[in-house]
Amino acid sequence: MNRTNENVTAFLAGATELLNTSRQFSDIYRYIVNNNKKNVYAEYFGPKNKIKHYKYQKMDQNVKRFSSYLKNKIKADENSRVILKVSNSPSWGEVFWAILMSGYVPLLIDAKLPRENAENLAKQSKAVAIISDDNHEYSIKKVRVDNILQCDNDGVVDAKWANEVIFSSSGTTGDAKLMVFNGENFVHQICCSLDMGKESTDIMYSKKCGKVKILAMIPFHHIFGFVAVFLWYTFYGKILVFPKSNTPTDLLSICQKVGITHVYSVPLFWDSLALSASRKFAMQSEDKQALLNKMIKFNLKEIDNKEAGFAASPLVNNKVKANILGKHVRYCISGGGYLSNETLRTINGLGYPLYNGYGMTEIGVTSVELSNDVKVRLCSRIGHPLHGVEYKINDNNELLVKSPTIHIREIIAGEEKTTKLDNGYFHTGDIVSKEEDGYLIKGRMKDVIINANGENIFPDELEIYFKGLPFVNNLSVLGVVSKDKALHEDIVLVLEVDDKATEEALKDLEKQVKDIKLPHDTKIDQIYLAKNRLPMANNMKVKRFVIKKEIENGSSKFVLINAKKTGTKTRKFSEETLKTILPEVRQLFSKVLVLPTFKIDDEDHWINDLGGDSMNYVELVQELDRTFNIEIAEEKYGKLTCVNDFVEEIARLKK
Repeated sequence: MNRTNENVTAFLAGATELLNTSRQFSDIYRYIVNNNKKNVYAEYFGPKNKIKHYKYQKMDQNVKRFSSYLKNKIKADENSRVILKVSNSPSWGEVFWAILMSGYVPLLIDAKLPRENAENLAKQSKAVAIISDDNHEYSIKKVRVDNILQCDNDGVVDAKWANEVIFSSSGTTGDAKLMVFNGENFVHQICCSLDMGKESTDIMYSKKCGKVKILAMIPFHHIFGFVAVFLWYTFYGKILVFPKSNTPTDLLSICQKVGITHVYSVPLFWDSLALSASRKFAMQSEDKQALLNKMIKFNLKEIDNKEAGFAASPLVNNKVKANILGKHVRYCISGGGYLSNETLRTINGLGYPLYNGYGMTEIGVTSVELSNDVKVRLCSRIGHPLHGVEYKINDNNELLVKSPTIHIREIIAGEEKTTKLDNGYFHTGDIVSKEEDGYLIKGRMKDVIINANGENIFPDELEIYFKGLPFVNNLSVLGVVSKDKALHEDIVLVLEVDDKATEEALKDLEKQVKDIKLPHDTKIDQIYLAKNRLPMANNMKVKRFVIKKEIENGSSKFVLINAKKTGTKTRKFSEETLKTILPEVRQLFSKVLVLPTFKIDDEDHWINDLGGDSMNYVELVQELDRTFNIEIAEEKYGKLTCVNDFVEEIARLKK
């Protein structure tokens, strides 16, 4: 082991101190504030876009002040549950610790979760209060974040630490699943890092090896963001950097401006970054493209220094990085979903070491690829289990995990029960293969499609073939029970298409999809267009099971791409009207609303369903008057609200 590895290993060994404590959340917090007081805790954009920061000592003062305020404001029994519904910010961590210090158990949920879903989780968990900065009123006591931040409490608090935290995997139905963890779970989660220094000198290191600035973009209410960003890096006294928003512009801006060293995100982010970089390269001159291709091959160790020539120069690579994530990034992790080899190749080719990791809400973060060899990184493996974690594979090729980080209890539909284990192992539901240098995730058991040949098809592996299609914002491949009720499923592609897509663009899109050659002689049986945004879990992964259920139940939210509208179920028109008036009215609705016609049902209300307003309503009427050489009476304005209303009126006027 070289000197650098020794420094990193010694630094990480600080986690062993926790094993000699009572292993409570209070022990984790005391370690953070006692060992890191003079270190910078957070960097963020202040007024006039200036970067501001403050230290762990100030964070500690805020936590004590907020805790005193919450205790007096909520006034509930110890270990009562309090929902934290707030976006990432420096104050998120302070309020989180303040809830625990006040003797309450935090339930972490998405800041963007609709009110009715938050109410559902409050009911299931028996929460007594919710902390949020939204504009909703709730059936339980609400504490506004602004009021906490502006409180003038002196910070003297009789700490009655709670020792549990609750995560949510869903908030959409009465069957919401909540996972309860205790302090010991997260003491061991921190100790999972103990062996990292033997393999990597970049994932975590002491001041001797340079500054660590990690981008705080993954939501902290999600286990990936909470463990891999918030918990690990504050425990070791590193700097959390908060962007103004998670838009590509703001993310890249702060990465470049402050010198981010660590970026952890989900495949959706890395896919988007890789696609954006590829498109930028395609716009360069042939000479520059040749140089960039050599640089990528050199970074991937496909050519040597001599073959790369000037492209191997750090000057070239840093110039490219300056317009992406900056030149200081030393470690990147993708977690929370399937990561394509093409994305791995592009990001690593840019000179950003992107690794794959693995975890679940129920078990925490249990492995991450740590190899410095880029060829190993390109294999998409998730590495070996971390310190204290064991993996095994059962006869169904399902990954089973034994770990002291597994949640201790769960709450389903309001019923609380002990976590179910199989001889100490948790069934993950993920299908894996054991490779020489780690484990390779193939897909979720519940997502596997059984095609007509009886073969198992993994949707994640197919989705990568459709990345980068024009006008497509998001997509999902899934299995839908065949209409003939046979024992197989149709392979369905669902596309979330940009509203700017024209009818011609959609026809071309259909052709492109059909021309793509998929592996294993598979083919897409049906292509659906989503009228709205695809449902997402924690804004990270598409909820395949929700789409599957809705399509199988005939939901109007999804439209077959080759389905032709032939009229309406509720009104009868003459053949002439159906042929000459109805299509034209649809097209004018589409033109004025800037919506593809597939998103417009003939009975959709102009305002309530289609998002129109009074101004563009007048524009529509004027367009219809000109097109059909008629004059719709002003007293009809507002009474005609959908395609069929206008078709009926136009047909009457044309008689």
